[in-house]
Amino acid sequence: MRKKASKAAQGLSLLAVAALALTACGGSDNAGSDGSTGSASGAGSDLPLVQAGTLTVCSDIPYPPFEFEEGGKYTGFDIDLITDIASEMGLEVSIQDVGFDALQSGVTLAAGQCDLGASAMTITEDRKKNIAFSDPYYDSLQSLLVPEGSDIKAIDDLAGKKVGVQQGTTGESYTRDNAPSDAEIVAFPSDAEMYQAIQAGQVDALLQDLPVNIGHTKDGKFTLVQEYKTDEQYGFAAKKEGSEALVSAVNDALSTLRDNGKYQEIYDKYFTE
Repeated sequence: MRKKASKAAQGLSLLAVAALALTACGGSDNAGSDGSTGSASGAGSDLPLVQAGTLTVCSDIPYPPFEFEEGGKYTGFDIDLITDIASEMGLEVSIQDVGFDALQSGVTLAAGQCDLGASAMTITEDRKKNIAFSDPYYDSLQSLLVPEGSDIKAIDDLAGKKVGVQQGTTGESYTRDNAPSDAEIVAFPSDAEMYQAIQAGQVDALLQDLPVNIGHTKDGKFTLVQEYKTDEQYGFAAKKEGSEALVSAVNDALSTLRDNGKYQEIYDKYFTE
């Protein structure tokens, strides 16, 4: 990810963020993609959780098709998958909308605002310094989106152009490493601001995760001109220390969903036309 300008949380000390988290935990909740409240397995009953009986999950919303709001409810590939994982663990699920920059840096998780991060987050060695990751659950590519009819056909054509990225993401890192030196890289807090900027002509292109950019081509006004194989994989994030049992339970549930076909059902819902 990302799905990734920070929502100001990253610059706070862990102590300050922890204090804020006490009031922030009353944010938006979500009962789950199918309304389920957990299976009989009860695998999560002995885990140290923010709220007993509930898997509290932080996500930077919107970032379709991975996380977005529809009909007053959070949904998307990540949300549906983590909801079914919680169900396998015998837990309900509560979704909290947070800034990606603080989430991917480990600040939000260390502050105890949530048990897990599910936000199209690429597993990287740098992030592993501050975060524990589940097994990978999605393979991703980066991509370049431009207005239909643009003279930009490849990343090398960004010389002298403005390209939008999401701050703190692997898309931003890839752009800074590979775009021409005179390209102007404009970092945004989220995809929503990025998309508004290209619609308004404030940037000439967007470079970010392929599935997200694909969503912006549906009205015919924008097109994909390049994809970049970066060998990225997404993982669910947990706090660095003391989350071993939680991560193990998540991995077990993810494996079960792969074996019983539910993972494929969710994948096909969002990525198979």
